[in-house]
Parts: sequence; structure tokens; C-alpha cells
Amino acid sequence: MSNTIIDTDFHFPGQKNVYHGKVREVYTLEDNKLLMIATDRLSAFDVVMPKGIPFKGQILNQIATKMMKDTEDLVPNWLTAVPDPNVAIGEACEPFKVEMVIRGYMSGHAAREYEAGRRILCGVAMPEGMKENDKFPEPIITPATKAEMGDHDEDISREDIIKKGVVSEEDYLQLEDYTRKLFQRGSEIAADRGLILVDTKYEFGKTKAGKIVLIDEIHTPDSSRYFYVEGYSERQEKGEEQKQLSKEFVRQWLIQNGFQGLEGQTVPFMSDAYIQTVSERYIELYENITGEKFEKADVSNIQDRIEKNILNYFF
Repeated sequence: MSNTIIDTDFHFPGQKNVYHGKVREVYTLEDNKLLMIATDRLSAFDVVMPKGIPFKGQILNQIATKMMKDTEDLVPNWLTAVPDPNVAIGEACEPFKVEMVIRGYMSGHAAREYEAGRRILCGVAMPEGMKENDKFPEPIITPATKAEMGDHDEDISREDIIKKGVVSEEDYLQLEDYTRKLFQRGSEIAADRGLILVDTKYEFGKTKAGKIVLIDEIHTPDSSRYFYVEGYSERQEKGEEQKQLSKEFVRQWLIQNGFQGLEGQTVPFMSDAYIQTVSERYIELYENITGEKFEKADVSNIQDRIEKNILNYFF
């Protein structure tokens, strides 16, 4: 669809390099500045879909930057400015090569592992007798190694992270502490909106000064799963599916159409009509998660708008 931004190829003054992630384009500039552009790309099962979703990048960027501001009293983050709806600017960091996944409920990947008979996930025991979407006695941290674009993230235990030197023990303990604090705050914010923060992931980096900071996205529908509080208990008792806010609806559509990112599988065709329903669902997610009405940015020429706003900010 023409009103989306799929990729970028900017050449800003003082630009040193650019990294193309699954969804975000990350430009490194002089003076230790980092510029992150949230595209409209859609990733599921660690595969980037062939079509973009209108307004998805704006939605992810605005949720993430809002949530960073709502948690900066707990955990320092990289963010310094938001000059465009799709853009965030901050301090360049060295990313840790793990994603800190935390789960309050047995859903998604954890539920699939449990259904397969496994009771240990990333070195963490899951209690017997649980049903899908049951609440864990305490949130569990199940890290994953960070994959390059198109590769699968892999589960890894705290013990292996430290043993293999992926992260030092001192730093990892700090990551765990920050992860629990962010999840607690995120759960409180969600509860105020009538939502349950089911699970999420956080990414961290280290500044040149050696400070650990939160980077990338936080509490977005791409990185998190939400249930509605209303009716949760009743649905669990009846064994019904939970009403949720996340991109799980895209994963379920892909599964129903024979795709789970496995070798030899082909991404099913996404019609413009289906793409539009996904866009509308993301807008619904934004309004529920933030409690604010979504204001669509001008998408008549997204590339020009972004470039102009960035140059105006710096110059």
C-alpha cells in the first residue's frame, strides 16, 4: 500500500552507519547520537511480512516513547527527543545480546512449550497443573538471544548467559532487576486501562559511560501481550480463549493459513482488505494501551516528512 514506509535510505549530515532491523531502521550519527525510525514493517515468527501496515510505525514509536517517559523514574533510558511521529532520537549504546522476556501468565510461546510437555523454560520451572493463560505464582524471566533480521531468537537460561559470557553476572543481575521493575510499572499502567500485561520483552544497552539503559521499544503490541481484565476470570473458568490486545491475532491468522516461519513454508497472501483490518486493529491497540485517541500523521509523503522533521531538529 502506498501510504506506508517499508524501508529508508537517508543520508544525514554526520551519519556514520545504518542498521536495518526487523521493524526499525537505526542510524548512528556523530556525537554519539542514535536515530531510530519505526517503519510499517510487520514481523511475525521472526519473519518480515511482504507488505507494510498503515500507521503501524507511528503507533509503535508513540507507545514506546510515551511508556519510556512513564518509566524513566524507575529505569534510565536512551531517549532524548521525538521529532517526528515515526522517529526517536537518543544516546548511542552498545546493545546487550539478549532480550529480557518476562511472563506473568502462561501464554504464547510458554503455553506452546507447556502443551508439548515441557516444564522448564529457559531454566525456569513452570508449575504442574496450569492451563493456558493462567497466571504464574510470580512473573518468570525467560531470556532469548537476539537474532539478526530474519533469524529466530532462541531461548537461553540465566546460567548459560553468564557461563557463556553473553552478559557479565553483575550486569545480568541489573537487567533482571530493571526487567521486574518495568513489568511491575507496566502492569500498573495496564490495570488503569482495564488491561492485564501478560508478557513482554525489554532490551537494554550500555552507554559509553558504562550506564545500563533501556533501549528499543517498551509495552507496545509488538513486544507485549495484553488481556482485558473484564471477563478474564470467567473465560479461564470456562476454558475459553482470552480477549487480547497484541499482534497475536496476526500470528493466529498466519497459523490458520499454514505459516509458522518454518523452513519451506511460504508467507500467505495478505490482501489490501486484510492489511486494512490489521491497521485498524493496531489503532485500537494504541487507544486502549495509552488511553488516548490516535491522531493519524500526514502520510501523503512519509519519507519527505520524516527527513524534513529530522533536519529541522538537528539544524
